[in-house]
Amino acid sequence: MTANQTQTVEAVIVGAGMAGLTLAHALASAGIEVAVVDRADPANFTDPAFDGRTTAIAAGSAKVLEGIGLWSDLAPKSCPIDTIRVSDGDALMFMHFDHHEVGDDPLGYILENRDIRGPQLAAAAASTNIELIAPASIEAVTRNTGGVTIKLEDGPDIRARVIFACDGRGSSMRQEAKIPVTEWRYDQSSFVCTIAHERPHQNIAHERFLPGGPFAILPLLDLETPIKTASGELRHAASIVWSEANDLVPAIKAFDDDAFTAELARRVGGFLGEIALASPRWVHPLGLSHAARYTDQRLALVGDAAHGIHPIAGQGLNMGIRDVAALAEVVVDARRLGRDIGDPDILADYERWRRFDNMLLAVVTDNLLRLFSNDIAPVRAARDLGLGIVNAIPAARKFSMRHAMGVVGDLPRLVRGEAL
Repeated sequence: MTANQTQTVEAVIVGAGMAGLTLAHALASAGIEVAVVDRADPANFTDPAFDGRTTAIAAGSAKVLEGIGLWSDLAPKSCPIDTIRVSDGDALMFMHFDHHEVGDDPLGYILENRDIRGPQLAAAAASTNIELIAPASIEAVTRNTGGVTIKLEDGPDIRARVIFACDGRGSSMRQEAKIPVTEWRYDQSSFVCTIAHERPHQNIAHERFLPGGPFAILPLLDLETPIKTASGELRHAASIVWSEANDLVPAIKAFDDDAFTAELARRVGGFLGEIALASPRWVHPLGLSHAARYTDQRLALVGDAAHGIHPIAGQGLNMGIRDVAALAEVVVDARRLGRDIGDPDILADYERWRRFDNMLLAVVTDNLLRLFSNDIAPVRAARDLGLGIVNAIPAARKFSMRHAMGVVGDLPRLVRGEAL
């Protein structure tokens, strides 16, 4: 199609990240034609240098991905989380979540982001209801009562009923709609890398609260090619998300690999045996953001375009996937009734469904971060007692596990494991 032609679809998704492609597949699975526009080149999305992070997929999110036909391709690359252990430094009190207390399924799964993006892109290329237009830059957006038009700098105009903005925390669509956002930066950044280690992790995810910030050790599948060291081969693998105070970040960032690994080993402890770096390391600034509203005329914000939180609980993408499940449900149900899927009442239903849950989780993670990112003795004693109390009460422990699994509250059909 040439630049002076017009392409017509039912919905345009701006942003081909993990949330955007999940939404595209959800809508396409119900027969809705979508165009996905992204300014980045999809050929880079699976390059290890493009994004070295990993993502925790909660059990409820895995049901969504299964319901839209993606999980069968993602599952072989995923490492199940059978147990979560939450501790406050070296304190004796801790929380221990075992998936057997709430059922047979794992609490969630850990995947490398590139192992999510690859199958999503391949499935999009094979879909007759998804057209990925990337790399492409948006020159202008027109939204009115009759529909929307997106004018690309070098490509066809795209006409649709509605725009779904999945273009991240700096969302250009949110800015175009002049939707205010509450946001702030934490005095922390996170170092992200993969380590190889000597002893098996037993599918346990560790979240340790240290004075500089949370330190997460997340289980991964064994490496296809082990890391060779002087004492042998390291095949087991884990993802590290190390949040640290910003005043220490420049010095740590300047460490060579040996010094960086030594600092990691000190924080990990000896339970995994010898460790070694198995990837490059990345550093990301951390912050919180929440849009004043999720909708505007023929526009809805989804995922990080609407909200962004600290990775302390590993819930960032899971919030976005629950957004996708709710939005897809209201849109698909409306379309089956012959309604305009860009109708403001439909988009308002989506916002009412998701706004409180997202805001609550943002507040909870923000308060947890502030509570645990200090070493004040009385505060530490009180929070350690709280961890011990929750761990000792089965009902509280099970509720916390179900919340981490994303199966608490007013759940969309996809999260419940039902068809869209």
